[in-house]
Formats: sequence, C-alpha cells, structure tokens
Amino acid sequence: MARRAFAGVAALTAALVMTPATSAQASPPGTKDVTAVLFEWKYSSVAAECTDTLGPAGYGYVQVSPPAEHIQGPQWWTSYQPVSYRIAGRLGDRTAFRDMVNTCHAAGVKVVVDTVINHMSAGSGTGTGGSSYTKYDYPGLYSSYDFDDCTSQINNYADRWNVQHCELVGLADLDTSESYVRGAIAGYMNDLLSLGVDGFRIDAAKHIDAADLANIKSRLTNPNAYWKQEVIYGAGEAVQPSEYTGNGDVQEFRYAYDLKRVFKNEKLAYLKNYGEGWGYLSGSGAGVFVDNHDTERNGSTLNYKDGADYTLANVFMLAWPYGAPDINSGYEWSDADAGPPNGGTVEACWQDGWKCQHKWPEIIRMVGFRNATRGQAVTDWWDNGNNAIAFGRGSKGYVVVNHESSTLSRTFQTSLPAGTYCNVQNNTTVTVNGSGQFTATLGANTALAVYSGKSSC
Repeated sequence: MARRAFAGVAALTAALVMTPATSAQASPPGTKDVTAVLFEWKYSSVAAECTDTLGPAGYGYVQVSPPAEHIQGPQWWTSYQPVSYRIAGRLGDRTAFRDMVNTCHAAGVKVVVDTVINHMSAGSGTGTGGSSYTKYDYPGLYSSYDFDDCTSQINNYADRWNVQHCELVGLADLDTSESYVRGAIAGYMNDLLSLGVDGFRIDAAKHIDAADLANIKSRLTNPNAYWKQEVIYGAGEAVQPSEYTGNGDVQEFRYAYDLKRVFKNEKLAYLKNYGEGWGYLSGSGAGVFVDNHDTERNGSTLNYKDGADYTLANVFMLAWPYGAPDINSGYEWSDADAGPPNGGTVEACWQDGWKCQHKWPEIIRMVGFRNATRGQAVTDWWDNGNNAIAFGRGSKGYVVVNHESSTLSRTFQTSLPAGTYCNVQNNTTVTVNGSGQFTATLGANTALAVYSGKSSC
C-alpha cells in the first residue's frame, strides 16, 4: 500500500475491506486470464501493442493507467490525483482511449482500467484537460460537502475509521457513503463501460468501505464487469483483504512479498503448496503479481533490476495455478517518482528506457503455457530440497525451474503423453517416452516449459 509520504504529493495505493464470504467474480472470465499491465503507456501505444504482441501471444487482458484528467506534473503519480472524470490525462484523450479499446478488442484482448475513486487531488491548479480546481472543490463534480470530515492524513492502520475516512498521503478523501458521491463515481465508471471497457482495477480500495464499493458496483450498467481491488494485507490491521471478496477479485500482495523472500533468501522447494496453503485468499478470487508500479519502487517485491530472480519468479507465477496473474510492464527508473519516457509514447520495446517485461521471451512464452494448462491440477512435483523444482499440470504441461548456481541434469517423470514437445523457454525440443519421462539438462538460473499443442519450435 503506498504508505510512503511524497515530496509534493505521492502515489496512491491500495486497499482492504470486509465483507461476504462468497466470491463475486472468480478470476477473469474466459480461458485467458493473464493481464499485461502497461504502466503509463499512451493509449495509442497500447493499441499497437494489443495488435502486434498481446493478442498473438494469448494475453487475455491489458490494464491501462488511469484515464481521468489529473494534476499536472512530470511524475508518474500525477495520474493518481484526478481533478475531473473527463478522459483527458497525459496518456490520451477520449478518442484515443476509445480507439484503443476497439483495437484491443479486435485483437482478442479485453481492457481493464486502473480506476481512482477513493480520492481527488492534494492541491490546487489547472488539470491536464484545462479544468481549474482546488482541494475539496472540483467545479461541476464535487464540493467540500462531498469529502470526509477527517482532513488529516491516515496515521493508524489499526483504526478502521482512520484508514477509511482520513486522507491517504494528503489526498482529498471522498465520502463514499454519500449517495451523490456514489452516483458520480458510478457515472464515471459507466462512461468507461460505454466506451467498451471490460473491467476495473480499484485503486486504494482498502480506504473505501466494502459496502460503499458494493453500492457503487450495483449502480453500473454492467454490474458483472470484472473487478480487481487493491487491498494490501497488513498483519493486525483493522481492514483486511478478505472483506472485499464479495465485490470481486482482490490483489494478494502477500504472494508477491513472499516470492521475493523465497527467490532471494529461501528455497524454491518451499513453493510446493503455494497459495491457499500459505494462508492466502482463495485462488479463484485472487489477483497475483511479481511486482506492480508501487512495489517495484518501494522494494517490497522483486523488480526488473533483480535479473534471473525476477524472470524465474514470473515463469513460476505463470506456470502455477493460483490466482489471475498480472505481468507488470513499465520503464527503467533511478528516481522512483520519474514519469514515463517520451510522455508515455512507446516507439519500440527495449528502447528509450521501456522495459517491456510482458515481451521478455521467457515470460511471454509462458502465456501460451498457462492458457494450454488452464484447469489442470499440479502433478508430479519434484524438488531437490533446495532451489531446483519441477511440476506438471496434469497431462497438459510440465515445467522445470533451476534456480541453483550450477547445471541440473536428470530424468523427469511427467503425466504427458509420449511425443516431441517444444521447450518454449529456449526453443529446443524435448522427447517424452511412453512412460511419461524425459531427460534434460538445464543451466544455472534457467527454466524449461513444455505443453500440449506445442510440438515444434
């Protein structure tokens, strides 16, 4: 949760809540549940990427950064301080946004919008679309009556009222118990739905009462639109992620935190029961990730600077049948506040600082693996008691991850039918015999992945 105080203003972060035990929306519907999170990409660049990369690779969703008009400034977090609900942010206007949605749909990719509805801005000025505003006064949208009475910053996460009524890093906190505010938020989301969006990531959901979110969702023209709520787990905190499962999926931050610890300091063998076995939310309603735009900067998770630890963690996440995975795809940074290169225009991956993790060969090739193995349980687990693991996904796929510092050579037992398969990690072939076995050698910090339907490389 973005608890970091900001210089000038800061990032918003995430959410927890309380509610029903039933899950309103199991992981994204359909057979393709992997989301490419194209952080701070211009919508025109997102559209091109849907056509050229995401659709062909089998990504089910693309998540785009907040489209609402926001405060001016070069920092990435300005996108998270809305000043109106007009689509007039730095990443594109209404036409560019609509064209992006239509283009992505034509490529078979659904669109999730990062949606900022907990708060407005922390200061005053003129927004990216020309709207004048002051904190607590957003002409034509909100006035001082529409904000919570607590105007001090959140300072006690053990106090539910403080978390959900005071201000996240000084941002004007909307009173989401008000019918007018709920209607205004639903109006914004309905506008996005009218442009064809398929779902929402609810930013800072932890700071909104779960019942308020349920009411807002009930006002949508499509109340079954996919929801993914940012609710950061904190031990002993008053607001917990499980409260929000009645509204939709909830992002399981512990998954990412623990992956960093395991890949950095522990043993991959411990991952044998990863997920519910570690006390996490039900996998059918969990959103998972190796890193996101907040955590890659605050050090709580792995990030692109972690080399093989990061790559292999993404390979594992895509191979492991828990939750609906997000692949964070951003840009290089040394200043954690720095905004996107070229104002968000991506001329080409791996240029101008764009990292394009969603397109790294080891990661993108696992999207097809995940789609092919969907619904299959983990079978044939093997580990060496340390940092080499292997497991199958029924008769549909098999993965080996060698996170040791030395080569791994052995014969693996699978449930795969006999035949020749493509190891999509390096485009070599693997031959499985009539007993379901194959022999392979993996270099240090590499992986192997084969799946049915992919026999040639």
